[in-house]
Amino acid sequence: MTADAADPKPYHHGDLSRALVEAAERLLEREGASALSLRAVAREAGVSAAAPYHHFKDKNELLNAVARLGFEQMGQAMKKAIEGLATPSERMNAVGVAYVCFARENKALYNLMYDPGRDRDFRADAPQSPDSPLAIVMAAIRENAPPDAALIDIQLSQIAGWCAAHGLAQMAGNKDFDPLKAALGGEKAFFSQVLSHLGMYRGLKL
Repeated sequence: MTADAADPKPYHHGDLSRALVEAAERLLEREGASALSLRAVAREAGVSAAAPYHHFKDKNELLNAVARLGFEQMGQAMKKAIEGLATPSERMNAVGVAYVCFARENKALYNLMYDPGRDRDFRADAPQSPDSPLAIVMAAIRENAPPDAALIDIQLSQIAGWCAAHGLAQMAGNKDFDPLKAALGGEKAFFSQVLSHLGMYRGLKL
């Protein structure tokens, strides 16, 4: 008989499902995706090894829940970033910077959120609520767009911005950027300047 079976821990969480997801997120950031298992998550949450199976049928279902929590936290970071900003262009830039900073500060979680090898039960680009990252980005684009802008142009702008921020998040650690970061006053200022220059190539004669 295993130690877990011999000495089961009681359910002591008011919201066990949320507690398990948060435990999985802690393990993910501390030890990486390879350390995640339902048994390890149960141990981290302080519950019996059988407890996770009352809420998640398998590890993939738990990881989907962790990824959804990641998008929720990203949306919160975006909302905080635009508080008190006066103009639509400032809010648009701040949303992009918040995206990149979240990716940089939560690397393991961010990689899980966009892991193409996992069987996801949700779409990353589907707004789950007005506070979702996509909904916040779409709102920022709409207030920057002309009143008569076509929906397809709004959608394409959202995809273009998403791809730019995602690419910047992936490339941000490149040492070749260090001189520019130093000249601009740090990494966050660098992100802001890069994103504010999107589209300027249209006016350049190459």
